[in-house]
Amino acid sequence: MLTIVAFIVALALLIAVHEYGHYRVAVACGVKVLRFSVGFGKTLYRWQPKNQKHGQDTEFVIGAFPLGGYVKMLDEREGPVPDGERHLAFNTQPLRSRAAIVAAGPAANLVLAVILYAAVNWYGVEEPKAVLASPVAGSVADRAGLRGGELVEKAAFEGDELQPVRSFEDLRWLLTRGALDGHDVRLQMAGGREAVLALSSLQAADADAQLFRKIGILGPWTPPVIGEVMDGAARRAGLRTGDVVLAVGQTPVVDAQQLRELIRAGIRSGQPVRETWRLRRGGEVLELPVQADVVQDGGTTAGRIGAYVGAPPQALVVRYGPLDGLWKGAVRTWEVSLLTLRMMGRMVIGEASLKNLSGPLTIADYAGKSASLGLTRYLVFLALISVSLGVLNLLPLPVLDGGHLMYYLWEAVTGRSVSDAWMERLQRGGVAVLLVMMSIALFNDVTRLFG
Repeated sequence: MLTIVAFIVALALLIAVHEYGHYRVAVACGVKVLRFSVGFGKTLYRWQPKNQKHGQDTEFVIGAFPLGGYVKMLDEREGPVPDGERHLAFNTQPLRSRAAIVAAGPAANLVLAVILYAAVNWYGVEEPKAVLASPVAGSVADRAGLRGGELVEKAAFEGDELQPVRSFEDLRWLLTRGALDGHDVRLQMAGGREAVLALSSLQAADADAQLFRKIGILGPWTPPVIGEVMDGAARRAGLRTGDVVLAVGQTPVVDAQQLRELIRAGIRSGQPVRETWRLRRGGEVLELPVQADVVQDGGTTAGRIGAYVGAPPQALVVRYGPLDGLWKGAVRTWEVSLLTLRMMGRMVIGEASLKNLSGPLTIADYAGKSASLGLTRYLVFLALISVSLGVLNLLPLPVLDGGHLMYYLWEAVTGRSVSDAWMERLQRGGVAVLLVMMSIALFNDVTRLFG
């Protein structure tokens, strides 16, 4: 139920803001708006405010099907317009006004993202400290000499000035951008030691868990403690919640990430290997034989013990002042927008996998998960989707706002509008491209959630 409610609230808010951008600028430009609708299909609720701006008589509607919305304006291309209202029609407006009205929808989504990110910055969010877990063997972090337990104080792309790292999430975002854009990242740890992560050496086509395995930094440092024990190898071996693992076989264990990697690697030729674990339980040191269960994880064979491994990481509350919070919100919106555009461009030319496309099922799943983690996580999710919606609508596809802006660019350069015949051809092509994108996104959703 939480997933459904969170998804509907997210859709309603983002669509309403997008359409309100069109509506507000249309009214400001003197265009008569006939209907403002959030959702399609059967009308669930409608109202008509009495005190509207002169020349306006807008009907506001909530439709039963929430995947979309529209603003219907007076337009000679869609029906007869009385001579006395011709100056209020959209198609009779100057080019700059029409372009501003069309661009206002995506712009409203981007402004909303800035406000949401800023709100999170002002309110504050509890995030893990930027203390590194043990790197994955053979990864970029491992080759850079990181061993786990390092506190990262500053970081930047190679060649840029080092900037403070306030939390592990700050570091993760920098690493994501560096890996996808091919930039090496320089880290400065507590004590002044530095390391350079050669992320430009990665073939980063996908922004997924495997990307961070290649980088080698999967999460913040946490102690190697056994958490909740479920049915499986951990229970059969006699492990208990609160056990601190000191060694697996002859390998000393320093943190939970290393322990998880050792469990994953506890397979030889597809068969589990029985190993002696040394652990501390209360004030006593014990040795227990543990044999992991064999599972398939992302197409590879891995070990699992059926228990939560690790304790919550060290955390701090990250909070910014009014101006800093707003500036950070604008910067994050800009960075996410650029990254989204680059990923879309790389998918078009085949440098990134189409698996990165997501549809309504994945969005609904993430909406529910983020809402369950608290208000700030849900606001960050809304900001991310709002950026995606704004950027997507600016793409030069004829059925999207960006396509209409391309028509107006043609009109500005040539002095004449796109002909009706070409408009119809382009619209059909745009619908076809959009349907293909939606089909791929839906297929990816089903694969992720049920595959």
